[in-house]
Amino acid sequence: MKRNYYIFKSGEIKRKDNSIEVILSNGDKKLIPVEDVDTLFIMGENVLNTKFINFASQKGIVMHFFNYYGFYTGSFYPKDQLNSGMVLVKQVEHYLNKRKRVILAREILKSGVYGIYRNLRYYNERGRDLSEEIKNINILREKLDNQNKISELMGIEGNIREIYYKAFNKIVNQEIDFVKRVKRPPDNMINSMISFVNSLVYTVVLSEIYHTQLSPLISYLHEPGSRRFSLSLDIAEIFKPLIGDRLIFSLLNKNQITEKDFEKNLNFLYLKERARRVILQEYDNKLKSTIRHKTLKKNVSYRYLIRLEMYKIVKHLLEEKQYKGFKIWW
Repeated sequence: MKRNYYIFKSGEIKRKDNSIEVILSNGDKKLIPVEDVDTLFIMGENVLNTKFINFASQKGIVMHFFNYYGFYTGSFYPKDQLNSGMVLVKQVEHYLNKRKRVILAREILKSGVYGIYRNLRYYNERGRDLSEEIKNINILREKLDNQNKISELMGIEGNIREIYYKAFNKIVNQEIDFVKRVKRPPDNMINSMISFVNSLVYTVVLSEIYHTQLSPLISYLHEPGSRRFSLSLDIAEIFKPLIGDRLIFSLLNKNQITEKDFEKNLNFLYLKERARRVILQEYDNKLKSTIRHKTLKKNVSYRYLIRLEMYKIVKHLLEEKQYKGFKIWW
């Protein structure tokens, strides 16, 4: 089974025969069999030549790049291998048709908000007293079906997230004054963790889109842009609560990540390498873990759940089956 590989140290990445050779700045070398690689996450400052990039493209390897602070900077997306003119035409059609676009956007958002509700319910049942937050979010959730504009949907989503993020102080056992979501740049350790983990969810969604007939450039909830894979942003909304937020809560509540893992002089902006390794290990474990799928009647990984979501969207676009966003059932 193919897997993710994470490269933390600086050096050079090149092709050697039918393998990927990583040459670190200290002279150490590592060979990675190319057939084992699905996605490369490159965290250090590495040199890549065109020979290697062509090799990665031929093998369908998606690469994601992160800067010195651990923040996502961009991706290398190989030439599509599963092109479908019909699916592309239908994707564009559903974007241009306001009614069809809203149907998809609303269902994606309802799925993501359900994940938020389930997270709050989980911790409320474990003594965190989140009944007020759950009540207020449920009131807002009920309004989603009545909205027929993207701006209205996004407005409700913003109000829900404001309530949700304020609940983090009740969920997390550590003493962290987390008031609101701040992105550019993050201003405390939770915001830094959210930015880092959300980028991981975004990139794995992008990697999974590559294995389907969908174009990552055409989206429905988020506006397509010239410098982003906006469909990844859409689908990430569904899986950030399930994979990303639950990972953050677990890491903090088990004290696997604490204040000492951040550079205080940089206002907690910089997540140290040890912490990044811990997060990535736990994140990878989560993607590989499996659940019993109630429809397929077999065990599937969390990562494969993401790909199944793409397949459902393709069926919706081709008018084979109405799309219903993923909702956790266990």
